[in-house]
Amino acid sequence: MRYMLLVKATARFEAGIAGGSEYAQAWAAFREALEDAGALLAEEWLQPSASGVRIAYPAPGGRPELTAGPFARETGPVAGYVLIEAGSAEEATAWALRMPEPDDSGEVAIEVRELAEREGLRSWRTEAAAAELRDHLGMLRRL
Repeated sequence: MRYMLLVKATARFEAGIAGGSEYAQAWAAFREALEDAGALLAEEWLQPSASGVRIAYPAPGGRPELTAGPFARETGPVAGYVLIEAGSAEEATAWALRMPEPDDSGEVAIEVRELAEREGLRSWRTEAAAAELRDHLGMLRRL
């Protein structure tokens, strides 16, 4: 199952203040642990919400409302995400708990959300495993 670890923006992130070298090292170690476990699928970080635009549809069929950032922290802007493969919500949560804290302000929040898998679509890992199995079966048949 795939899970997205949504990292919520902190005041420091929104101000454009990057973490120090200690945080960068801790993040690199976390990323390496995910890669070594074969769990890391993607990781991306966003610019502060001041560079964004929010599109809202206040009424069905109505005209969209565009609002330039920055967005209030109460609306939960996202700083980035990590997409992982995990066997359960508990495993995904355990990975999120290992994520280094970006600052010591006590305002860090991470949401762990399972992706809604669409029926009939298979992940690239499933496709790769199926192709490898077909290759092995073909080799065994030739023996």
